[in-house]
Amino acid sequence: MTTAQLSLEHIIKPSSITNGKAPVLFMFHGYGSNEEDLFSFAPELDDKLCVISVQAPYPMQPFGHAWYAINFDDVHGKWSDDKQAIESRDKIVKFIDEACNAYGLDGNNVTLLGFSQGTILSYAVALSYPEKIRNVVALSGYINEGIIAPNYKVKNHSSLNIYASHGQVDQVIPPEWAQKAPDILKSLRINYVYEEFPVGHGVAPQNFYSFKKWLEDKI
Repeated sequence: MTTAQLSLEHIIKPSSITNGKAPVLFMFHGYGSNEEDLFSFAPELDDKLCVISVQAPYPMQPFGHAWYAINFDDVHGKWSDDKQAIESRDKIVKFIDEACNAYGLDGNNVTLLGFSQGTILSYAVALSYPEKIRNVVALSGYINEGIIAPNYKVKNHSSLNIYASHGQVDQVIPPEWAQKAPDILKSLRINYVYEEFPVGHGVAPQNFYSFKKWLEDKI
């Protein structure tokens, strides 16, 4: 399948489905990485899925990309550019619609898979626009309520499924931040699974097989 010229750079693994519209999984990498990173998962996932791995819009020096800036200063310490994150959230929503149209995919069977900053954006997209997303695989990230649409709590999230996981010794994003997700998801009546693994800021093999099995049951 030829990659279409859409609003965000991406790479694609086509679905095995040739008749009808295929379910689609969008991948969103972490800060300073690129679209090749998570794409290594693609051959191991259900071949019915069309997998589209997306490059974040903001280039970093000397290499890599980001969904939004993370700044360090003496006054605030480490802080995220929420305005830029909201812009990326909306770029992703636009891109999902573009890709489903361009590649003839099932817009009613959309899964987001994120890692770290990509997870923070995946949560923001799914909780802001639950009518567009069916499943989220949220790896090593957390929910930033500051970048979710203001009216998200009144929306119907009952059709959304979320798998979230985190490393117990993650030194980049503290486990305590990720551990707030279950209470938020529960309050929105979202069907979720939350797991922790004895690793740092990464995806252990047992973590991969756990979310792979979860995903196979959802698509």
